Amino acid sequence: MIVKLKEMFKLSRTQHYSRRQNIIKWSFIVLFCGFGYRVMTIHQLDAGNITLQERGNQQAYNTFKSKARRGDILDRNGDTLASTLILKKVNLDPTQIQPVFISKLAKALEIPEAELQEKIKKKLSRHLGRKNLVIRKNLRLNSPILANLERLNKVKLRVCQSHLTKPGLTKPGLVKNCKMQNIRGVRLQTDTRRYYPKSASLAPLIGRVNHNGIGASGIEGEFEPTLAGQDGVKSLSFDQFTQGGYFNLAVDTPLKHGQDISLTIDANIQFYTYAAIKKSVEKHKADSGSAIILNAEGEILALANYPADDPNDKTVYHAENYRNHVLSDKIEPGSTMKPFTMLLALDKGKITATDDEKIDVTKRIGHLKPDGKYFKMTVKKILQKSHNLGTVNVSERLTKEDMYNTWNKLGFGRSLGLIPNIETPGTLKTTHSWSTSSKRTLSYGYGPMQTNLAQLARAYLVFANNGAIPPLKLVKGVSTYQEKTQVFNKASTDKIASLLDAVVSLKGSGYRARIKGYNIAGKTGTAEMLINGKYNKDGAKRTFFVGFVPVKKPKYIMVVRLDYPKECYANWNPKLKISCEGSNSAAIVFKEAMENILSSDQSIKRTIKK
Repeated sequence: MIVKLKEMFKLSRTQHYSRRQNIIKWSFIVLFCGFGYRVMTIHQLDAGNITLQERGNQQAYNTFKSKARRGDILDRNGDTLASTLILKKVNLDPTQIQPVFISKLAKALEIPEAELQEKIKKKLSRHLGRKNLVIRKNLRLNSPILANLERLNKVKLRVCQSHLTKPGLTKPGLVKNCKMQNIRGVRLQTDTRRYYPKSASLAPLIGRVNHNGIGASGIEGEFEPTLAGQDGVKSLSFDQFTQGGYFNLAVDTPLKHGQDISLTIDANIQFYTYAAIKKSVEKHKADSGSAIILNAEGEILALANYPADDPNDKTVYHAENYRNHVLSDKIEPGSTMKPFTMLLALDKGKITATDDEKIDVTKRIGHLKPDGKYFKMTVKKILQKSHNLGTVNVSERLTKEDMYNTWNKLGFGRSLGLIPNIETPGTLKTTHSWSTSSKRTLSYGYGPMQTNLAQLARAYLVFANNGAIPPLKLVKGVSTYQEKTQVFNKASTDKIASLLDAVVSLKGSGYRARIKGYNIAGKTGTAEMLINGKYNKDGAKRTFFVGFVPVKKPKYIMVVRLDYPKECYANWNPKLKISCEGSNSAAIVFKEAMENILSSDQSIKRTIKK
């Protein structure tokens, strides 16, 4: 019986063992197959929108960007007009700064300790962004604050921290742990800022960059691709197919720093021009003022507008104060066009412009009536007194085709190509649209034409180029693809230039532009402003003065414009208010600016003016 039981137990144990063995075997086989399948398909698993293999490749791939440095803007002598400064800013992590360092940190940052404490406390009370507190920014590399922080980083102070004892080791309670430590949580970060050393004096011309560092107006906007350059991009990827594997560095986009741009502007001449315009606008309570100065070759030495904002002050922005009135505004230039009427008539043999030639101004022409003051006038007297009826009398001897063709050669109605994005070329209507009075009004700066101030200045270059005009230049090294245009003959321009000398005399309309010791020629102008499509008769005027010095072989040509000056005063009585004209407003700007320019230019010899 016992033997049978033993055999039965032995058999049962053997059978259960085999069963367990089979279960283990098949479990292992299933696991092995599952693992093998997983190994074969793991690279195809979805990891979001990509496979794990693709994600792995991405994690082994990095890109590195290098910021291109923006080019500088320079004047003709290499003086900086716009540049990018490398600056530092101090970024604090209030959660890391040890309280014992607060006093020394405040002293290093040159701010009151209480103010620093308050800012840190306020930052710590926030949930988001509490680890970033920009406490100082726009620090030059030579700032004493940076030197202070460098010294502070070497200082060690005793920093104590309290914590609870671990249960079961000692009696429960607070334990103070003190160590000598350096300050924590103070980070210096590199920053850049566009800086304009000449502040507001060049703002409408140079323009500004926006908060993204992209040129938004003026030269900054027009030449953005040249100044900005191209950021560099490099990629670092892992090559898994090469034995041993390695990281491959590739240049995706080459780094190209921005190019410098040199203008024909002279920073000193620009300063004198801007200062004179600013003073006159404020004194005469004008809406705005602008001026441009050229040399004989057509290079722009100064281009000033006022009011203007300081582009360094990011808290102030008025779009109108960045408007370049010299290039952007269409105007009727008034009597400043009279010399060209006389030049054309002289060229065509319609006048002799001599002292014995008398122009009859006793008969009405169109809407212009005799003033009863003058009867027979020379061309010199007509220009000297800026006489409309005398000018129209001369224009009656010219054909409208001759006048249109000449004004067209002078460049009116055609773009100068200086800053195309902001330039308004003006208009010069063709003769078929002229009315009966168009030729007459054109002769003294109204009618079928409008121009900008730069075009007007260019036309006066005929007096410096023997009757021809060159293209204007603003950016050095940029080809204009234009040549000089011959408009009048040399004899005519020399003759009219000598007559314009009389305008800037005690008896001329431009007498307030006189500068002792220098021979100056010029022409005043006053034009009623168009308001709501009608000429304003209540005093809203633009006043002009165009002058060049010296009379023979001029070196400087300057055009001044004031918009709606409201307070003008007599030369013989500074307290006596009189009507604002080009003679008592714009001419004064010429004198004040040109006096400083000429005193700095030893190449022009002083003469004794009679």
